Amino acid sequence: MATETFVVAYENKEGDDGLLDYAIARAKKDNAALLLVHILEWSPYKFLTPQELEERHARRKEELARAKEVILDPALAKVAAAGLEGDCRIRYGSVVELVVEIATEADASMIFVGRSGTQSMTARIFGSVPLGLAQIAPVPTVIVP
Repeated sequence: MATETFVVAYENKEGDDGLLDYAIARAKKDNAALLLVHILEWSPYKFLTPQELEERHARRKEELARAKEVILDPALAKVAAAGLEGDCRIRYGSVVELVVEIATEADASMIFVGRSGTQSMTARIFGSVPLGLAQIAPVPTVIVP
């Protein structure tokens, strides 16, 4: 039985294999379970009609199911193949806030996140997910290159 839980903010982008591999190695060393977290960014579009909101809600359910199947299930299989306990959470919303919320709910002792490869003006002005997590996370945040 694992003694700690590590959250992995997992996007399944190029380079995330290194993130998952590092988190697995660290979890093995520290006898920790991994909680993989994937966030689909969501905008509420408050100006939509009730019918449009209902259609969007149905698409949202499909997107969540598809993301679990395509992104998280293969990653969880890799965690299990490494002999570790693993679970996942997938949600819609603000990435940084939800990763922190899930880490708090899970009483996680650490968060792992891949270094953002984006060099967009938005990321430089407003900050990236790794920077946001490092600033507000209640536990240490490891940024994996």
